[in-house]
Amino acid sequence: MSRIKVHDKEFELYIPQDQIERAIHKVADDINRDFAGKNPLFLVVLNGAFMFAAELFKNIEIECEISFVKLSSYSGTSSTSVVRELIGLDHSIHDRNIVMVEDIIDTGLTMKFTIEKMLKLEAKEVKIATMLFKPNAFQFDYAIDYIGLEIPNDFIIGYGLDYLEHARNLPDIYKIVS
Repeated sequence: MSRIKVHDKEFELYIPQDQIERAIHKVADDINRDFAGKNPLFLVVLNGAFMFAAELFKNIEIECEISFVKLSSYSGTSSTSVVRELIGLDHSIHDRNIVMVEDIIDTGLTMKFTIEKMLKLEAKEVKIATMLFKPNAFQFDYAIDYIGLEIPNDFIIGYGLDYLEHARNLPDIYKIVS
């Protein structure tokens, strides 16, 4: 599908599945190299990162643990500037190597909130892996360690990303046109 409609918005194909898969393989290779022998705890940010995480973990070859948190800072097509923790952490992270797995980082607010929380809980280190990064929207100066693809500041859906909870299941990524 080159063009789709979700609710009241039109979207066009932006990043096909094969390009997404190549980006994920590169992120996995870098994580496998950097965390060999460290047994990191991967914290996947739901809902959006579930597809990225599933594909990423098929390519992670190191010993590791996986858990999930659910955070929200979006309403419709825009950020609310308020991070809500809907499902919290259920692991001790004291002295652990943490890799946060996120679908997209735009303003960076959600991840800033999460990094601060991990450091207060005495994580040994906190690294960030994101499928997509919008450098033109990013408002902070912390490092993003593993980036699948950099994209412009367009509203996108598919591959875990939604518009009003729809379109997460699409294997490709689409950008808004109207």
